[in-house]
Amino acid sequence: MKVLVVDVGGSHVKVRATGQSEAQSFDSHADLTAQETVDRVREMTRDWNYEVVSLGFPGYTGFDGPEEEPGNLGNDWVGFDFEAAFEKPTLVINDAAMQALGAYDSGRMLFLGLGTGLGSAIVSDSVVLPLELGSLTWRKNDSLFDRLGKAGRKKYGHDEWMRVLNETILNLQKAFKADYVVLGGGNAKKVDDPLLEGVRRGGNEDAFKGGLLLWHDEVHHHGPDPDHWRVVR
Repeated sequence: MKVLVVDVGGSHVKVRATGQSEAQSFDSHADLTAQETVDRVREMTRDWNYEVVSLGFPGYTGFDGPEEEPGNLGNDWVGFDFEAAFEKPTLVINDAAMQALGAYDSGRMLFLGLGTGLGSAIVSDSVVLPLELGSLTWRKNDSLFDRLGKAGRKKYGHDEWMRVLNETILNLQKAFKADYVVLGGGNAKKVDDPLLEGVRRGGNEDAFKGGLLLWHDEVHHHGPDPDHWRVVR
């Protein structure tokens, strides 16, 4: 099956399809709507051949698509009919969950997406579960989103960002009993080496791989099934 994967982020929208060796992208902006996103993706991929679409969305999703408007984009995402707009069967899931699915090796994995905000998901026992760890309180009035997102790194500086990140990784790895942690998102490359024990970087390839896997027969979307992967939405 030929899949178009659309990874919507706060800074960029990345697009890649089966048979394409490299991703294409365009800049996001504070007023970016679902309709504009689809229009630009379709124009960018007008010569590409694909049968279905996987779209990673930076926020809560359900079986009918986004369940809340994204904090850093426009406001027409909830209730938008992506299948009608793309004119293709379309699956919409949390962007961190899509990347986590692609990054997974084995065991229990915690995924942290370091970008405009903080994406997160956990993968264990053939279940991919999106999380909202950015909403956790860090200190007083700050959240992990405030501290580990792009604005937090700029406001507090790189050294403080690294201190908070490393302390957060250690705490979350212990809390979730994660065998390892994968760092994704655009700011993963800015994390200082050496990485903490049990931590590795992911990459843009993970989102593409995860988007492809969503359409495999062994991935199940509608309820628990012991013979299938379960992607929670």
